[in-house]
Formats: sequence, structure tokens, C-alpha cells
Amino acid sequence: MIDLEVPKKFRPLIEQARGMAEEVFRPISRKYDLAEHAYPQELDLISALIDGMGSSGAGQGAGASSSTRAKDDDQEGVVAAVGSGRNTREDKKVKNGSNLSSVLSILETCRGDVGLTLSLPRQGLGNAAIAAVANDEQKARYAGKWAAMAITEPETGSDSGAIRTTAVKDGDEYVLNGEKIYVTSGERAELVVVWATLDKSLGKQAIKSFVVRRDNPGMKLVRLEHKLGIRASDTAAFHLDNCRVPADDLLGDPEIKIEGGFGGAMQTFDNTRPLVAAMALGLTRGCLDTTTELLEKAGVTVDWDKPAYTQSAAAAKLLQMEADYEAAHALTLRAAWMADNGKPNSMEASMAKAKAGRTCVNVALACVELAGATGYSERELLEKWARDSKILDIFEGTQQIQLLVIARRLLGMSSSQLK
Repeated sequence: MIDLEVPKKFRPLIEQARGMAEEVFRPISRKYDLAEHAYPQELDLISALIDGMGSSGAGQGAGASSSTRAKDDDQEGVVAAVGSGRNTREDKKVKNGSNLSSVLSILETCRGDVGLTLSLPRQGLGNAAIAAVANDEQKARYAGKWAAMAITEPETGSDSGAIRTTAVKDGDEYVLNGEKIYVTSGERAELVVVWATLDKSLGKQAIKSFVVRRDNPGMKLVRLEHKLGIRASDTAAFHLDNCRVPADDLLGDPEIKIEGGFGGAMQTFDNTRPLVAAMALGLTRGCLDTTTELLEKAGVTVDWDKPAYTQSAAAAKLLQMEADYEAAHALTLRAAWMADNGKPNSMEASMAKAKAGRTCVNVALACVELAGATGYSERELLEKWARDSKILDIFEGTQQIQLLVIARRLLGMSSSQLK
């Protein structure tokens, strides 16, 4: 089996993230699952430590806020080791950057709790959106802020191109009107990246993203959602009523481009989908590790050197799930590595998200079943992880949307040609 070796410079970060998952997140996981909408005060200390690592240069990117896309002419001479660890691309310099480090660290923290990972201050998906499309001045201006991302609307579902929230230019401002739902960290964040259209008649080409201050009087919090899983993370709904935003808070190019105009907004997904895939991988890893330990206590062990059909049904199931995990892991690291090296990765990001999301749900439910009464009770976190898993197959694009994106890329077809 091919395995990707973790770059040496990321290993301290991964160890720290693993320690955070096991020593901080897991002990308080049940507490904040039951206390839905209560802010986890313990995260303030963690956030301060992450900020300190970043300021000192010791951190390599601890979350979504650090993920960005490398330029083709800005490459580092650090090579990802594959298989034997030898450099298989000696003729080209490649980069292991913030996207890869973010994926690796998020994978570890989500072994502890996905909702708590999403609740880390200044590590929101909106931060990844800013990193993906903001100019240098905007990145500097928003530095240190916690940003949520508002895409979904009541009647648009997974079709981001059908967004109805409007943005109308008025002097040096844009006026936003519409409704946004399922905004992760929407109540707690300082900024909200709102997707809106400059011209409904032009479809997705006219969609832009705007950074809106959370205290903007034109953006009103309607409610906080009660959810199946990730209850430690707040999920908000907003109403935008003549919400005035400075023109320089529009991310990216303000001009409407008929050809590829949606690309800047969609580049956000190219960055965030591998992050969500990493969340799914972390939860999957937690389920597999816990279930393996429980089965070993019951006398069921896996022999990795023997075929699955020669072992017990439970051991054979674990072998199958481990194989699915490894496949999703490889796809996710590839998508993040491509982003670090300035390579188009829309298809690969969707592949990673689709595989990891589906694997996460299947493994979480199977582990509950394999653990029997223990898996279904609150004695272990397996039942909670099973509830948490479903959102990872839904947000940032459902399974069906990911497969549609992949099909379009493979067939060379546009969204109008393949719906």
C-alpha cells in the first residue's frame, strides 16, 4: 500500500494537534454536545496558543485561516516523500505549504471533536474563503479576525449558482438584501463572508463574495439551529435588510466576467473542500481506533497479513473500512498538495470531499453496529460521532454535487451541458 510520509516540518504541529484532540477536546466533547449553543470557554486558551505559534513562526498553519493557494512562481524546494521517501520529482521544485499543514492538523483535532474544531476562534471556513480570493490589502486588513461563511439560502440548496441574495452598487458601497441559513459559527464570528449576485439574469457569473462585519445593523441574526450533530458549533440564520457594505469589502475582482466569472468564488471550494474532507478523515480515524480497541478487549483482533475471508466478520469489516480510509486520505492529501503548488484542483477537491464524506458516514454507522450496545450508548463517543458524521457528507457541497463536479471535469462539460 502506498503511504504518504508526513513532511518533517509538519510533525511537531501534528503532535500538538493530536494532543489537543486527546487531552482537551475528548474530555469536554460530551459536555458541549449536551450544552448546545454554549460557547466552549476552554477554546480561548487553545486559540491563544495557536496565535502564539503563528506569531513566533513555529506554526505551519493550524486551521482554515492559513489555507491559501500558491502561485506557480512561488515554489519552495520541499518535496513530499512518497512510498520509499525518495524524491521522485528531482527535476521540479514543489511545495508543502499551508493547505497541506491545515489538512493534517485538522485531521488530528477532529479525532477529538468536529464541532469543537469548527468552534476554534479565527479558524473558520470564512477565513479560508478570504485566503483563497482576497487581495493582499484585504488579507492584511482581515488578519486576526474570525470569519464565518454564508452561502446557503432557503431555496437554493446545493446549487450555489442559484443564489438570490442581491448586491447593488450604491456609490462607494454595496447594498445587500436576502437570507442566509446554516452559517457555521455565524453568531460567534467577527466577520461573515456573504455570497451574493450582482445581476440575477447572468446566473453564477455575477456571484461575488462580500465580507460583512458581524455587528453590521443590516445583517440580523434570525435564529440558531438545533442540530443532529456538531452541537458544540453554532449554526446561524441571517436576514440581510439593506445591509450596506464598503465596496472594498468585495473579495476579488468586482467586474462581472461572462467567461469564468464564477471561478473566483468557486476557488473558495477548492480550498475548503479538502479541509472538510480532513474533518471527515479525523472522525473516521477516531471511530476506527476506538472500535478496534473495543473489539480487541472482546477478543477480536485483525491479522493484517491474512486475507479478509479467512478472518471473523468483524475483523474483515475493519479491514475494508481501513482500506476506504486510506483511499480517502490519499485523495485529500493530493488535493491539498495541488492547492499548495498552484495547480487546478477542483476535480481532485471534489473527489476528496466525496470519498471522505461517504466513508465517514459509512464507517461511523458500522462502528456503532460493531460495538453493539456500547456503540449505541453514551458510554463511548461512537454514537455522537455517528451523529456528527452526516454533516461532513453535506456541507461544502453534498455527495451528489461532488459527483456532478467530477463528471463535468472528466467529460469536459459545463454546468449548462451537464446538470
